[in-house]
Amino acid sequence: MIQELRVQHVEYVTEHPFRAVVAAFERAVGSIEGIGWPALPTGAEDEAGFRSRVEEHLGPSGFTRFLTLDHGDWLRLYGQADEVVMYTLGNPLIAITMLRHDIRAGLNVPVRLVIYRDQDSDTTRLAYDVPSTLMGNIDDDACLAAARDLDAKLAALAEHVTGSRP
Repeated sequence: MIQELRVQHVEYVTEHPFRAVVAAFERAVGSIEGIGWPALPTGAEDEAGFRSRVEEHLGPSGFTRFLTLDHGDWLRLYGQADEVVMYTLGNPLIAITMLRHDIRAGLNVPVRLVIYRDQDSDTTRLAYDVPSTLMGNIDDDACLAAARDLDAKLAALAEHVTGSRP
């Protein structure tokens, strides 16, 4: 089966320097990169234990980083002086609000987000695909309502770290 989806892509453009936006993002988002995902569910004996372990790693935004890829590091090897970092971020306690209704939501949570310096305009951009639009193949109102809640939380984070609107 092949389905086509209409995905909404948003970008927040700011005059703030790239490194300042990255630093603001990383302050707002916790991280489990040091311990790795398997440590969270493996170390918990029940739902309450899992919740507690997750909450220890959430930043003020309610999100945590699962993975950080600095594409700029390796692009330099190819002669490109671009500044670009891709993050995989989320919150398993938010993800369950979708997954309990339709496990296919797991394809799109956690979410990916990129922060980069646009050399043409000398601005910094934060971009992502809107999670609920990535779930256009899901026909469950409760799952999609939870996905739209995630959309709002992600937008609030983006506005906070860039000081701009899309």
